[in-house]
Amino acid sequence: MAQYSEMKRQLTQRLTNLLQRAEAIEDDLRHPLDDDWSEQAVDLADDEALEGVDDVLRAEIQQVRQALLRITNGTYGTCANCGQPISKERLAARPIATRCIDCAN
Repeated sequence: MAQYSEMKRQLTQRLTNLLQRAEAIEDDLRHPLDDDWSEQAVDLADDEALEGVDDVLRAEIQQVRQALLRITNGTYGTCANCGQPISKERLAARPIATRCIDCAN
């Protein structure tokens, strides 16, 4: 879909950024625990927060990949619920949108 080539470029760039951030978080999570018990407690709490962020990143990565697949197969910009076009304004604001504004409400 040539009309969505710029959106595809933006989504591809977003995917690259998300994957880099997720990789950095995974690297942080792989670090060994400190010998100091109090430091271990802090590290474990930090790891728990990082795991939450990683979960959010992974979910967004999946959504971006699905949007790119919809561009490839020609269904991007069509509401998955009612089949009507999703407005360009909605797609600009939320490129991973799968439903038009009426169906999303």
